[in-house]
Amino acid sequence: MEQAIQSEIYKIQNPEHWASVITDNQLIDCIKESEFSQKQADEGRDYCYFLDKIYYTSDNENSEYACLAYTLNEPSNLERASVVDVVLEENETYVIHRISVLRDGVLVDKIPDTKVKILDSENQSGGGVLSSNKKINITIKDLRLYDILIMEDSRIKIFTERDFLRKEFSRYVWVGPDSYWAYGKYKFTFKNDREKTVAYKKTFFRDEDGNVLEPQIGYLKKGEQYVREEENYINFVDSNREVSSYVDFATAADWKELSNYISPIYDAIFDKSSLIEFAPDLVEKLDKIGHQEEQLQFAIEYVQNHINYIYNADEMNGHKPQEPAVTFANKQGDCKAKSVLLKVILDYIGVDSSIILVNFGTDFYIKYYLPSLLTFNHVIVKINYKEESYFVDATLRDEFGLIENRGFIFFLHYLEVKPNLELQLKPPHRFSYYAVDEKSELVAQQNVGKLKLTTVYKGNRANSMRKYFKNTNKREIIDSWNNFFFYTLNYTNDRNGTDLRKIFKDAVIEIVSDDKKLNEFKVEYQTTIENPYYSDDKNNRFLMYFDANIVKNRVRDFIHKDISFWHNFDNERYEITLVTDQKIDISEKFTVQESSVSNPYFDYVSRKKIHKNGGTVYIDSKPLINLEIPEKDFEAFREAHNKVADSNYGIGVDIIEDGLLNKLKFNFKKLVK
Repeated sequence: MEQAIQSEIYKIQNPEHWASVITDNQLIDCIKESEFSQKQADEGRDYCYFLDKIYYTSDNENSEYACLAYTLNEPSNLERASVVDVVLEENETYVIHRISVLRDGVLVDKIPDTKVKILDSENQSGGGVLSSNKKINITIKDLRLYDILIMEDSRIKIFTERDFLRKEFSRYVWVGPDSYWAYGKYKFTFKNDREKTVAYKKTFFRDEDGNVLEPQIGYLKKGEQYVREEENYINFVDSNREVSSYVDFATAADWKELSNYISPIYDAIFDKSSLIEFAPDLVEKLDKIGHQEEQLQFAIEYVQNHINYIYNADEMNGHKPQEPAVTFANKQGDCKAKSVLLKVILDYIGVDSSIILVNFGTDFYIKYYLPSLLTFNHVIVKINYKEESYFVDATLRDEFGLIENRGFIFFLHYLEVKPNLELQLKPPHRFSYYAVDEKSELVAQQNVGKLKLTTVYKGNRANSMRKYFKNTNKREIIDSWNNFFFYTLNYTNDRNGTDLRKIFKDAVIEIVSDDKKLNEFKVEYQTTIENPYYSDDKNNRFLMYFDANIVKNRVRDFIHKDISFWHNFDNERYEITLVTDQKIDISEKFTVQESSVSNPYFDYVSRKKIHKNGGTVYIDSKPLINLEIPEKDFEAFREAHNKVADSNYGIGVDIIEDGLLNKLKFNFKKLVK
């Protein structure tokens, strides 16, 4: 075998005692053609003759074994099989047991043709990420189309003191395989060799009609195993509309047990942390700030912006946070370290707060998962201030405002680090402010339009827009606004293909104000447009302003059998004015049409003032957010958004052209309405 080195990072040896033992002859016997395999070949699908996968857990290790044989009938799969990357955690070893191909009925050992390199995992570096992960790069020479590749390997993770949480608790999620692959035989085994009982929960399994079955919970004592076997198997899950079936394995515990386990770890850190002792200069700055709400803003922004966020993957494997004195001295730390430092500062200024555990990426699934501390991958701070609860992510940057004006974090499930607590739900929310408050005016005189747009952004929108203006080229920003108006004014239908810079020749955009306490960011866009009217194929002219951002197409297009729609829209208010020196049809339906939507999950109102030369529409949208729309309510929710989309998201006016024939045509149109 050609190799750089062989070390503790990877080895070539026989499987462990808990893994399968299979001879060459048994391998060949397992690789048999069948009607099922031939059908896959006829359909151009690669085929896995067998997959034997084992997950083994003990109080000292978490390890995985796999043995599989699959076809290389597709060039893309041949290419992927020739070069394989395996990323390993700290103190994890990759063990090669067998690399072979079955070629023309003959088993050929490919280990002599295999080159192994050990690399630092560059995908896990940079951007404040520290990781001692390693990447094993495996190159197999002389793989050929129509070979059958056999891979047998293991990943063995021996716990260190750093992994104290994984020593105490086990967690693993088996997920149904990729629907591309067809399997002659598929076997998965979970082996529990821990002293503590491991629970398992089967979720999103379906009956023959595709209906989701009720979850099933079972338990594995030490020495017991869970086995799932299939023959002639394809996972037919529709990934665009269904959640794949999975089995969640976790050390048997309830949420109160887990909160009682984790809270003393954090309490021990807080008990020996004195801000006055390790940060006297910071205390002096805090004492000089006259109002508590300004102290609170200073504390949050100090930790967010002055303490570097270092995601240390090895430290995140456990839950023991770095001491705040170390975080303050080094000016860096992970999410646990930054959150703990923030809480210590808040304790000093007399603001009640607590540490909470979250996982934004799998938030939807937490209600289905078994209780486990290993479900969570992030730590933030819950702040109780003036009878309101706020949630602050200390790892963010460039977030501003007094506590009630700061960005809102959308999530549902969290575990507060206090004794005897259950899993908690963040309640639904209504914003007290408009995230977008916008006034626009298009005045058309002598076939020239003057367009002015003034927008005030607040909360999350202010933070995002502030970053956008800071990091984006000014010309690119103007082009973005020009593109918005190209669609909003309906020019896409009468001057498509025209360079936007020729339509909006003198467009400018400026930051009017930036209030860091109110967290309000105000911008103004202005331009002049020659021929501001949209003309249809019959040369009828219109002034139109329909803002498609108001329409929530994500609701209207949403289709999923298992996942509920997550409601996370902002409060928005718009005032849109169109003025012309031409006469308009003040009875046109879409000119005068108004709407009122009162759905349990959002209120939407559009009101209009129309006069002989134009009109104004006032639009107000206030959603109830941070919740899942129940399935029983979703179609009514969708229909309410369809009503908004039915020309209730802007205003258009029809021009009555001068001349006798045009007036006759207009009067005739009124008669036939």
